[in-house]
Amino acid sequence: QATEGVSLDAQEAALRAYCAMRGLTVAEVVIDAGVSAGKALATREGGATVQAIVGKGKAGAVVAWKLDRLFRDAADCLDVTREWDRRGVALHLVDLGGQAVDTSSAMGRFFLTVMAGCAELERNQIRERTAAAMAHKAGRGEFCGGQAPYGYAVGADGSHLEEVADEQRVISIARELRTSGLSLRAVAGELNRLGFSARNGRAFVGEQVRRMLEAA
Repeated sequence: QATEGVSLDAQEAALRAYCAMRGLTVAEVVIDAGVSAGKALATREGGATVQAIVGKGKAGAVVAWKLDRLFRDAADCLDVTREWDRRGVALHLVDLGGQAVDTSSAMGRFFLTVMAGCAELERNQIRERTAAAMAHKAGRGEFCGGQAPYGYAVGADGSHLEEVADEQRVISIARELRTSGLSLRAVAGELNRLGFSARNGRAFVGEQVRRMLEAA
């Protein structure tokens, strides 16, 4: 967490204090500053370093600040920690629901399993709420960020979408062609034959036609 939450320096200090309290010698400090925990541990630079250290038998424990700083979902968490268990490497989390836990005990392992499932549930609920909010805004014609869909442009107020006449005409033709029974690929080919092109100036393809019709 390089820009928000508990600072990296404060996290490192807390981790070192925890290790001192538990009699653990710090072999190496690994930091993934600003890297999303939405990626699997092994695909992140810091995560790959941790895995390499564990794989070479150079550590008997991995100590981390929070569960969601390490793993993207419950499956990633359980797969990785199961392999660590086989190697005799315990995971210590300094702040797991407000308390420290380590997987060197059966109770610690059980608690980690439960909390990993709870964390994934919370993330999925957040995604659902975000998707619902974005759909509500889109339904009201409000701009939700990113690039405006084909057929529309962001209005002067920066929050509402306005129709682009030329692009709306292309959408109407595409809809008529699709209704006549043509495949998405065939509709794209017909639009290209008629002299129309995608917003980037290139020829239409079937996937663009699908997105275009869904957003209209």
